[in-house]
Amino acid sequence: SLPADLPLLTQPNAKAWDDAMALLTHLSAVRDGRITDYGRRLAKMPTHPRFAHMLIQAGPKAANLAAMLEERLPRGSGSTDLAPLIDKFPKSIGQLGADRAQKNAKRLASLAGKKSGLSPAQMLALAFPDRVAKRRKGKQPNFLMAGGQGATAAPEDPMGELSYVVIADLGGLHRSGNTPVIRHSLALTEREIRDVFADLITQIDFCTWSMQDRAVDARREERFGAIALTSQRWKEATPDQIAAAMLDGVRQLGLRPSPKAQLLQARVATARGADTDIPDLSDDVLMDTLEDWLLPFLSGVRNHADWKKFDIAHALDAHLGWDMLQRVNSACPPHYTTPLGRKIDIDYAQDAPEIKLRIQEMFGETKHPTVGDKPLKVILLSPAQRPIQVTMDIPGFWAGSYADVRKDMRAQYPKHPWPEDPTQADPTLHSKRRG
Repeated sequence: SLPADLPLLTQPNAKAWDDAMALLTHLSAVRDGRITDYGRRLAKMPTHPRFAHMLIQAGPKAANLAAMLEERLPRGSGSTDLAPLIDKFPKSIGQLGADRAQKNAKRLASLAGKKSGLSPAQMLALAFPDRVAKRRKGKQPNFLMAGGQGATAAPEDPMGELSYVVIADLGGLHRSGNTPVIRHSLALTEREIRDVFADLITQIDFCTWSMQDRAVDARREERFGAIALTSQRWKEATPDQIAAAMLDGVRQLGLRPSPKAQLLQARVATARGADTDIPDLSDDVLMDTLEDWLLPFLSGVRNHADWKKFDIAHALDAHLGWDMLQRVNSACPPHYTTPLGRKIDIDYAQDAPEIKLRIQEMFGETKHPTVGDKPLKVILLSPAQRPIQVTMDIPGFWAGSYADVRKDMRAQYPKHPWPEDPTQADPTLHSKRRG
């Protein structure tokens, strides 16, 4: 039953309920939300379901451990290791609790299952399968528990150097964050985990993007819960799987469009002003639709270095398609062909599409260049490639302020042609004296 189905004055915390159901399911006490026969057997045991499961599975030798864990345990100086307390049971409980714990142990032993030959750490793991923990990489004594939560050991605790532990008790949060501190634990080995939980260890193949390595990480792992017992490179990962993982890398690294791709994006943005059927190629839209246009082109791209060399322009061309590209080219051509037949890029990233070229290259031009039906911004340059005039009306410039420009430029660049009537002159990139 769900808590809402029960006539409770106060409903339990939803997360606490879910955690409890997950534990009982792991202990085989609950299946599909209903108690099992094994769960009813655990319920009859005069102890917590964790310890009841441990007693049934591990046998009478687990009784001392269960009785000890039901008491308030002291912590050893600088260490969370339970082993010394187990060896000294029941004296390790303290004078007041020793008799009670010993009597409780005898009672629990009479209810336990058959002998198992398991180690104390394996017994504890049966009670706390979700707290079997593997040390994370790094200098800090941080652990990942099989249940998916983190835990940390105190810097002076020698248990913090072990590869695996099983945690019996967790304390308050560590001062550096939201991770609980280990109070009591036992050393555990991978072999002991495999012996107890062989049926629960799964093999998982996966491709993911590693933010730390900035590369696709294709791995094959043996896992017990959230912890990986083994991890090795998965060589059989398909190109499609690698490409799908690389999309997450693109989301982290950003699009990085090449100049060619940026030019196309700017042309499309301008063309869409008069033709909204043309797809939007803005960065935000492209990032939201990576699967649609980029995924098929990511073959061989699996890390940051590969992505830096990758040019998205080809993928954008394919995304638009031939017909749509022709519409873009017609409305916003990528180049302007000068009177000399030279092609120069049109810059669409400015307020108005613009070109830059030497003033002598426009001699003889009597019509202002346009993009579609709109005039280009023409930046006319001196022989030294410095702007000397910005115009959107070439005929008007020739007839007007050109005379003043000619006067100034003739003095600075006497070796270059400055005809009185530029409409009658031939375009050129040469000075008067060739050689």
